Amino acid sequence: MNKRILWTLLAGTLAAGCSTPVKQSAPAAIDLANLDSTVAPGTDFYEYACGGWIKNNPLKPEYARFGTFDQLRENNREQLRTLVEELVSTPQQSGSVGEKISLFYSMGLDSTKLNADGAAPVKSQLKEIEAVSDDASLSKMIAVLHKEGMAPYFALFVGPDDKNSALNIVQLYQAGLGMSDRDYYLQEDEDMQKIRDAYKSYIQRLFTLAGYTPEQSRTAADAVLKIETGIARSSFSREELRNPQMNYNKLPVTDLQKQGGFLDWPVYLQTLGLHDVTELDAKQLPFYGKLTDFLKDIPLEEQKYYLAFNLLDAASPYLSDDFVAANFDFYGKTLSGKEEQQPRWKRALSTADNALSEAVGQMYVAKYFPPASKEKMQTLVGNLQKALGHRIAGLEWMGDTTKRKAQEKLATFTVKIGYPDKWRDYSGLAIQNDSYWDNVRRSNIFDMEYQLADAGKPVDKSRWYMSPQTVNAYYNPATNEICFPAAILQPPFFNPEADDAVNYGAIGVVIGHEMTHGFDDQGRNFDKDGNLTDWWTPEDSARFTERADKLAAQYDAIIVADTVHANGRFTLGENIADHGGLLVAHEAYRNSLGGKTVAPIDGFTDEQRFFLGYAALWAQNIRTEEILRLTKIDPHSLGKWRVNAALRNIEPFYEAFNITEQDPMYMAPEERVVIW
Repeated sequence: MNKRILWTLLAGTLAAGCSTPVKQSAPAAIDLANLDSTVAPGTDFYEYACGGWIKNNPLKPEYARFGTFDQLRENNREQLRTLVEELVSTPQQSGSVGEKISLFYSMGLDSTKLNADGAAPVKSQLKEIEAVSDDASLSKMIAVLHKEGMAPYFALFVGPDDKNSALNIVQLYQAGLGMSDRDYYLQEDEDMQKIRDAYKSYIQRLFTLAGYTPEQSRTAADAVLKIETGIARSSFSREELRNPQMNYNKLPVTDLQKQGGFLDWPVYLQTLGLHDVTELDAKQLPFYGKLTDFLKDIPLEEQKYYLAFNLLDAASPYLSDDFVAANFDFYGKTLSGKEEQQPRWKRALSTADNALSEAVGQMYVAKYFPPASKEKMQTLVGNLQKALGHRIAGLEWMGDTTKRKAQEKLATFTVKIGYPDKWRDYSGLAIQNDSYWDNVRRSNIFDMEYQLADAGKPVDKSRWYMSPQTVNAYYNPATNEICFPAAILQPPFFNPEADDAVNYGAIGVVIGHEMTHGFDDQGRNFDKDGNLTDWWTPEDSARFTERADKLAAQYDAIIVADTVHANGRFTLGENIADHGGLLVAHEAYRNSLGGKTVAPIDGFTDEQRFFLGYAALWAQNIRTEEILRLTKIDPHSLGKWRVNAALRNIEPFYEAFNITEQDPMYMAPEERVVIW
């Protein structure tokens, strides 16, 4: 768990582990059927570039949102299903990682056993929670649940010290909310009250399924909602969480005990095996004091109900169908607007993939990732770095001193492409034929112990924070690295057979986006070594903030649904990265031409194809409920605005499509924002 990342050796023989990469026919660089030519580019570029795709890909009941990103994930899922089902159908060596993947997946498919087990897999844990009798046993139980993958009250993880990035430190992060964001608890409008009522019914339903009496279930629901509301009132806002300096609070454990006395911290840390930890980074430090004040008036019995709910909520997707249905009815239907649960095989595959991610990733890379893709990506990344360096050198608002520091940071980027050089060893993970939930628990403990073992040790900069089969990318300020897993290096993001204009507009912008994260409103606070330090002159910092504030205001003005506005401050980092990625990738593309002229393809100039390639990444259909949910919890803007709102600031876009003052897409030059 690394909150700053801007959502592993094989023990045995894999049946599908030594395949030759599969050669697949690449789709057209730009599929004309995905466009809607009835809409003018200057009226609504998103509808023009993506309208055909949107019409041809209506939402299925199992999705709250489905776009080209999700389409690629679904294609990947089918590839992973083929790999895993090959394991299931082939005898595996006892204790091998192939056997572990096969058994884990098969248990997720075994509805007969899951339904026969019912709530039995969590009964012993519930009894342990019921046995909590004092502060020490409460502190111990919170540590046990944290180690098993839950996050009552707060979360603990181990990662690089923000101000000493070469060394790992124990870090605490506010958590404990079943509905993820504090607005669900604190906003008083009618829609939020309906969601809270549904949440309360969900809590009550879980306790009833677990064997509690109706009266106990109602009491538990009241207690859980009361405690989570108190946690919400104690929590930092989404905007406050974006301030790295505010969220760095390194202190001795003895000092934390004085401020966060709701927990016996020595008992908690010892239960986790952190016997030698004397100091840590309590990210949102005021949170613990406020929570302590609130919990003084909460009886132990109510806190035990809260812990029991954390267990039931976490376990419900891995228990009998009635638990799964209860979980889906609230999180899937009420919060996201989904109409139908995903097929069992998809859920089982995701669970096995999450538990043994790098083992599955090694199989995936061997069969589906051609070495040529990595080589071409390395060239693209090098070109993007040069372009960003050139843009930094030419910034009129930044002084020479800050520019030198920025160039140093850019030059020291670590670039990870495809897959790690060393795979993780899963020999210590036991997958057994007892219960699905017990295997999830063991895999969570395995992952947590893997992380806890790093406390106080030097940072391993070769470690990956995403698996190769993940359709995504990231920038990590603590290690100053950009990472592009193998799975994203496929159409529409990366098409080896496409013209350069489309690839630069697609994967080129993704590369530039991740690079720009090193210089967004959060990333700019970290130096070339990954340390949280102010390397900006006061004047340049003020100029950056002026431009960032202007960009945030642009997005604040967007109405995403009904009367709800986008949150330009919360999405600022991603919006800066989108803008920077577009400008850097466009410059890199122009540089790659060396002055040559490119002939049109399918009636589109290369400039037009660059922007069409970019827009195609964000085509999607989405339910209103999901729009409202993501606006609260997702720091990315919605797909439509990653296109329309971003491109209105990009001068080459105006030139490519002849956008004029008469067009709705037009924005006056003095209103546009260019940061990087």
